[in-house]
Amino acid sequence: MPSALLIGFNPNTAIMSRQLQAHRTVGVCKNVWIEFTQLAADYKAVNLGQGFPDFSPPKFVQEAFCEAVSGGHQMHQYTRAFGHPPLVNILAKFFSKIVGHEIDPFEDVLVTVGAYQALFCTFQALIDEGDEVIIVEPFFDCYQPMVKMTGGKAVYVPLRPKVEGSTAPSSGDWVLSAEELAGKFTPRTKAIVINTPNNPLGKVYKTEELQMIADLCIKHDVLCVSDEVYEWLTYDGNKHVKIASLPGMWERTITIGSAGKTFSATGWKVGWVISSGNIIQHMKTIHQNCVYHCPTAAQEAVARGFEREYELFGTPESYFQQLPAMLQQKRGKLASCLESVGLRPVVPEGGYFMIADISSLKVDVNDQSTEGEPTDFRFAKWLTKEKGLATIPVSAFYSPEHSKEFEKYIRFCFIKEDSTLNAAVDILRKWSQTQ
Repeated sequence: MPSALLIGFNPNTAIMSRQLQAHRTVGVCKNVWIEFTQLAADYKAVNLGQGFPDFSPPKFVQEAFCEAVSGGHQMHQYTRAFGHPPLVNILAKFFSKIVGHEIDPFEDVLVTVGAYQALFCTFQALIDEGDEVIIVEPFFDCYQPMVKMTGGKAVYVPLRPKVEGSTAPSSGDWVLSAEELAGKFTPRTKAIVINTPNNPLGKVYKTEELQMIADLCIKHDVLCVSDEVYEWLTYDGNKHVKIASLPGMWERTITIGSAGKTFSATGWKVGWVISSGNIIQHMKTIHQNCVYHCPTAAQEAVARGFEREYELFGTPESYFQQLPAMLQQKRGKLASCLESVGLRPVVPEGGYFMIADISSLKVDVNDQSTEGEPTDFRFAKWLTKEKGLATIPVSAFYSPEHSKEFEKYIRFCFIKEDSTLNAAVDILRKWSQTQ
């Protein structure tokens, strides 16, 4: 009898006469990662789209994880809600030297389920309805919906390539206009969000650029959310500078970090926030009423990884030296390939993504299913379906008001095995021979 009641049942039919969906979630359901990850899987494409390594983390953290899960019952039970003590202790010790401020492990650090939850706690704890949040473009796409769900308003200012000839070969050539940025601050501005090294561009902000942002934050009494998950991945002598280390910025900066990016273990989902205790206390309120706790064994393994890196910091044996050295070679391989097939790569100073200008290519997408979509979306879908190579459209990292300016770029991920990069190179070269 119950099964008969299900005949003709439509799960999409409203079960309430009033609106079921919360208003704050209207318009934020679309997600570029879900769409393009599924597309890559459907067409069994070589995946240079999604940003994760297709190789294992270093042996020392794998071994630390194995030791943790076999190390007694404590590793399988709850630990401290706001961060496993060994992990918050080493994070505070490690970053105190870098920031130039004595970080309290139990007041100034919050461990989260990846950097994603760190961002969620940040916006939920600190942004109120009507607050304005300046987001520097291109930006990781979760910033905007997270701001919207708090009732805040996102205000956008883009990095733009300097006009020096017809190309901008390096991410360092993309800059903020000081005048344009200053014009975005109003009495309603609560925070600004920056990402350095930037995803998808790979820009590493110079000290003078950060100082310009810091001066505006101090002048207008504004918070700075600094997403620094790629902090160890810089190339060609570029140095990552923490905006929290600048005068007057510790008290107003929320720094986001990621063990997934640090140790090439994105599936572990361990992230953190470092800030002054008077800010962190409000984020703890969100955390304790959201996930409450993060997996103990993964935190233990990350703690041991940082303890090792603390001892080896600055030496050739440090993973923080070895990983960027390896990725710099992969970056060069991908850039050379893209240039050889007529694409114009913007060589990143940091991170593990590279964007490329596709405007010189003459491609007949001829796909009615993508008609009306942005140029880069259509091209990326065509490349996946017809050539078996998955990438990400760069306009997905921009607001509607600016996305049209940047539809000529697609994003490639190069933190991949050489065999994966070689497969992508083969696809691109075979395609170029048919042009």
